[in-house]
Amino acid sequence: MTDKQSEHILVVDDDARIRQMLIRYFEDEGYRVTAVANGTAMHAELAKTDFTAIFLDLVLPGGQNGLQLVREVRANSDVPILMLTGRDDVTDKVVGLEVGADDYIAKPFHLREVLARLRTVLRRRQPAERPAGPQAGDEGVLEFDGWQLHIHRRKLTDPSGKDKALTTGEFDMLLVFARNPGRVLSRETLMDLTRSRNLEAFDRTIDAQIARLRRKIEQDPKNPTIIQSVRGIGYVFTGGGH
Repeated sequence: MTDKQSEHILVVDDDARIRQMLIRYFEDEGYRVTAVANGTAMHAELAKTDFTAIFLDLVLPGGQNGLQLVREVRANSDVPILMLTGRDDVTDKVVGLEVGADDYIAKPFHLREVLARLRTVLRRRQPAERPAGPQAGDEGVLEFDGWQLHIHRRKLTDPSGKDKALTTGEFDMLLVFARNPGRVLSRETLMDLTRSRNLEAFDRTIDAQIARLRRKIEQDPKNPTIIQSVRGIGYVFTGGGH
């Protein structure tokens, strides 16, 4: 992990007590912290600062919805987002992960757990260790259907050479597929290989993540040719690569 002094956390929560509590705790842990009370202020901060991660409340004042704010952030950025909510509801948790959040933390929470989850999300952004021996993509780039997956840079470029934004989870998922072409992968296997167990992943969140990937890399997401479903088992990556 990089030096924590270079890691800048954005907290978005309308509860001043929670903002101050997280500011004090993360600053004591060596992080820089900015805290705001609503989505408007969040967008203003994102426009001028590159943050390491965002803690975002699910319910904000003025009719603002945390899930919609996640969608808006994801339209332009793959910064890790950890949702905060006082509603410990499975549906909320699944929907939050579906729209692009990296983790979901229910209030009231223990500060040590919040820190542990942040560290886990940030670790997942680092390239995964690979077994010794020759493997596809040892040069650092995996190619398929004109796309290039830059392993060490953790970037995806489209056939025209433009960067395509991926969330941490989406990148991990696509990397697993690209490293296992032609292999049918069950949802359980995908959770293991992408290290999603720590996110309390569900079958539905795996499906939603793959649906988001298809919208980004398939010419026709409703009739995918790169990531195909195998009924009753899981998915198979059929993108032509070398």
